[in-house]
Amino acid sequence: MILVGALLLDLGIGEPSNVCHPVAWIGAALGRAFRAAPRQGRLRPFLSGAVIVGAAAGATAWLLVWATPAMASLGWLGVAAQIWLLKCAFSLHGLLSTARAVQRALAAGDLNRARTEVGLHLVSRPTSGLGADEVASAAIESVAENLTDGFVAPVLFYLVLGLPAAWAYRVVNTADAMVGYRGGEFEYLGKAAARLDDLLNLVPARLAALALVAGAALAADGRRALRTARRDHALTASPNAGWTMAAMAGALGVVLEKPGAYRLGEGRPPTDVDIGVSLRVVAVAAALAATVAVVTTAVSR
Repeated sequence: MILVGALLLDLGIGEPSNVCHPVAWIGAALGRAFRAAPRQGRLRPFLSGAVIVGAAAGATAWLLVWATPAMASLGWLGVAAQIWLLKCAFSLHGLLSTARAVQRALAAGDLNRARTEVGLHLVSRPTSGLGADEVASAAIESVAENLTDGFVAPVLFYLVLGLPAAWAYRVVNTADAMVGYRGGEFEYLGKAAARLDDLLNLVPARLAALALVAGAALAADGRRALRTARRDHALTASPNAGWTMAAMAGALGVVLEKPGAYRLGEGRPPTDVDIGVSLRVVAVAAALAATVAVVTTAVSR
């Protein structure tokens, strides 16, 4: 019931305001801690980052280990609270809506707005000099990659160990999104978050890739998605992101490329039309994954 309710809530309202969103609260707390942490050298920033992420994830999990039984004793009010917390741990509607805004801007010929949308909401790379095909590629890459950490991983952790695990994962993933980048002043401060995020996503990323292949079989080209994922998944620096991005490149029959970093798939450059197809593939993949999750929950009772 809680998982179904969270899925319906995500479809119905999308992302709540930051004022009442636990991820925003966690991000604000992490931001203060990271800004106060040492950044010079290697060892001190690394250890500081590890302590910050470990303490934040551990405290969040402990709080929910204590709170979940308390919520369960509150009847329908407690169920509603658990639905809200689980919904806030994942985001599918928000991801698809953001990518759709990029698609609309490209379709209208407004490249500057498309660059702004993709840079503001989807990718961390500089976008001011991207061409239309590069903007489309960035949007599609983000949609594919975020199926893992935005949906499959938190739902999987919830199925295995409940809300404490789902939210411990969300804390680590949020920290990685904030400071887990190569180069720059936060490189060593963010290494613990980045490596832990890689570890936690090892299984979810591969399951998300399988879901994308299944979704592509219904909405695009599943056979080519599987072939491309197997061939190109190791071309990215991340041990996980390449699986879903390569699967999507194969599903669409396009090249997804971050210049100087990776080139996935084969064929033509992507267009705004391909963003729309990628959204359908992800929607079908998420629906299939959600169905498996709901059935698993029902059977395990």
